[in-house]
Amino acid sequence: MSFVREAGRAVRSTFVLWVLTALIYPFVMIAIGQIAFPFQANGSLINNAQGQPIGSALIGQPFTSDRYFNSRPSTTNYSTADPKADSLGVLKTGVSGASNLAPNNPALLDRIKGDIPRLQKAGVKPTADLVYTSGSSLDPHITPEGARAQIDRVAKARGLQPNQIEALITQNTENRFLGIFGEPGVNVLKLNLALDALKPARAS
Repeated sequence: MSFVREAGRAVRSTFVLWVLTALIYPFVMIAIGQIAFPFQANGSLINNAQGQPIGSALIGQPFTSDRYFNSRPSTTNYSTADPKADSLGVLKTGVSGASNLAPNNPALLDRIKGDIPRLQKAGVKPTADLVYTSGSSLDPHITPEGARAQIDRVAKARGLQPNQIEALITQNTENRFLGIFGEPGVNVLKLNLALDALKPARAS
């Protein structure tokens, strides 16, 4: 009887813990997230003027047009490649991850040697974040310096005044977390969305 009683107690304890950890706790966390942090809990999605989701504030995406601020280079092209037609091998490291190429690797050096003249030709002063990929290859931010380096190109393509875009960058610069952690950054998607809403300054 003692064995049966102990076995029954173990089964009941397992069931109670399962209900607590596999059912109650997850649903409580979901409820807290939806009530207290709905934006973050739903993927930090950013909507356009029509209310349609166009991306996440946490995941970078490629912008190649001169009318927009370009994102950091990505070894996975921000995971937009088609796995069935990946001729360039951008997904060979997975949907997220660095290239793991050493600083003296010829493949890395060749890419950088190609990117720097391309940026200079577009009138963009190469900064580290516009040349080197991030550890995740999904970084949604660039540095304020990387954004300012693109002002002339974007202003020319959109017919805007450089000081308009400079002000926009300042408005969209995220400072250090709690004032001490990390470095200031500019979310490229948010900046480009604000850029689309910007109207040319009236001629004086």
